[in-house]
Amino acid sequence: MAGTTNFQKGQTGTEHRGADVMEKAKDAGTSAMDRAKDIAGTAADKAKDAASTVGRSAEDATHAVGRGMESLADTVRQNLPREGVIGSAASTVASSLETGGRYLEKEGLQGMADDLTGLIRRNPIPALFVGIGLGFLLARLTTSSRS
Repeated sequence: MAGTTNFQKGQTGTEHRGADVMEKAKDAGTSAMDRAKDIAGTAADKAKDAASTVGRSAEDATHAVGRGMESLADTVRQNLPREGVIGSAASTVASSLETGGRYLEKEGLQGMADDLTGLIRRNPIPALFVGIGLGFLLARLTTSSRS
């Protein structure tokens, strides 16, 4: 019987050590998961910051293009004739550039996207036909370039 008791004590000690090892493994796994969550959170924050920076840069570029279009309209008005057919065409081009430039400068990309969304909602059938037409043209262009 004494041998059985020692065997049971050895078994209990082994079970205790096994439980300690399991607990340490569980703690290590939890710690690794916490670190992975922290790293993923940091990466997500950096991605959001980068996307925000790119968005601001695109918006700034759009405003700059708008200012450039307005400046080009002034240049067209100053350097091209004001009378005759060429003068009339130059005036129309300059007015269009100026109007488009003001729009880009004021609205930016977000305003353009909102306006396009509103236009599609107000005119869904023509927008569908335009989409189909553009898809057809893109398909023709890509198949023509492959041949």
